Amino acid sequence: MGCTNCNTDSDIKTLPGGCQNHGSCGTLSCDKKSVFDWLGNMKLPTHQTPFEIYEVRFKNGRKEYFRNINNLNLCMGEAVAVEGNPGHDIGSVSLSGELVKVQMQKRKIAPDSEEVKKIYRKASQSDIDIWQAARNKEAETQKEARIIIEKLKLQMKLSDVEYQGDGKKAVFYYTAETRIDFRQLIKDLASKFSIRIEMKQVDYRHEAARLGGIGSCGRELCCSTWLTDFRKVNTNAARYQQLSLSPQKLQGQCGRLKCCLNYELDSYMDALKDFPNTEVPLETEKGTAYFIKMDIFKETLWYAYNNNEDFKWYSLNVHQVNEIVSLNKNGKKAKSLSEFEIVEAVVGSGFENVVGEESLTRFDRPKNKKNKKKNKNNPNRNPQGTPVQNQGRNGSNPNDNQPRLPKEQGNSSPKILVKKSDQTTPRVQTDSTNQSVTKEGSSKPKKNNRFKKKHKPNQSNNEANT
Repeated sequence: MGCTNCNTDSDIKTLPGGCQNHGSCGTLSCDKKSVFDWLGNMKLPTHQTPFEIYEVRFKNGRKEYFRNINNLNLCMGEAVAVEGNPGHDIGSVSLSGELVKVQMQKRKIAPDSEEVKKIYRKASQSDIDIWQAARNKEAETQKEARIIIEKLKLQMKLSDVEYQGDGKKAVFYYTAETRIDFRQLIKDLASKFSIRIEMKQVDYRHEAARLGGIGSCGRELCCSTWLTDFRKVNTNAARYQQLSLSPQKLQGQCGRLKCCLNYELDSYMDALKDFPNTEVPLETEKGTAYFIKMDIFKETLWYAYNNNEDFKWYSLNVHQVNEIVSLNKNGKKAKSLSEFEIVEAVVGSGFENVVGEESLTRFDRPKNKKNKKKNKNNPNRNPQGTPVQNQGRNGSNPNDNQPRLPKEQGNSSPKILVKKSDQTTPRVQTDSTNQSVTKEGSSKPKKNNRFKKKHKPNQSNNEANT
């Protein structure tokens, strides 16, 4: 999650850069699980002082409450130095005013509780530099600590390390199935890093909330964005919603059942109020029918007989099933389920497909190429492009059935060129075939003049050979 100031890289504007301060840049839109202060622009009544306790956010959405004993003028997102154990810590103000009372009541924290510590001052530049230097050592510290845990062969998983603002203390968050004796581990870590060590065990849901991630729905985890209270989720939530009880589909990244199974459970429970008990079979004259499946929002149930003769599933609505169950309670048997079966009517589309646009195979038909070259469509040429012998229309002698000649513009008769040396052998020249036909029917190939330059306009194309 990035704010408007750090969502892209400064050099390449097209690449997302993300929040390089890991959610601690101080802007309100970058605060994870932040509460909208809808009372921020409202003035307090006369002679009423503002609430002196502020909500301060730390790494990974951890929030605590501190008392403003010095009456500092603090703004949302401002870095402050607060009381630590020991020393001081650095955090950012996430909420102020009357809404802090509501949040404290929600977490059951009294204003005079010992959990409410003090705000020392606004963080100076030197405090921020020390804090950033300590934050930069967290990844290397976590790596070295995992090596030490592996050497000690402890059955635990180190998930995160958080340094205090002054760099004198570090909190190690871990998860484990059983109780861990980490006394030797604390000694090794203290001698390795020369800081105060605090071990804190968290459950798997809080671990996923701290680390974050992308769920199977394609969105960021709810526990790392807005979900703060983790309610108990059991397999009954999946059974009521008719979901598959496959652990791979129901468990989240924390290894537990997904919290979103509780989101729509109330709607399913309201819809199932009128449904009969599916464990009760239906007694009919044909035999005993047992429940197969149901569609909750369509109010449809499917039943089948427990015999090898009829394998059909009969669909009944809720009222029909309740009627059969009431008959069975009175000691009566209903007739066959085929008389109660719901027959779904096939509704027409209301229009006719006269063009063929709705055909699924309309793109499988080859399209005719419109712009083909003329020489490819010429029937007097073979696939290699060479001229073939000119034959008559009926396959007879070409002298008996000569080919048609195109007409020139302004002249209806074909153009005939006759040599003086041999006037008995006419030669017919056509514009379409460029072939010379002799009396014996043999055709002599002639050079193709298609690719030659056109003659000048003043030069005649119809000169006779003399």
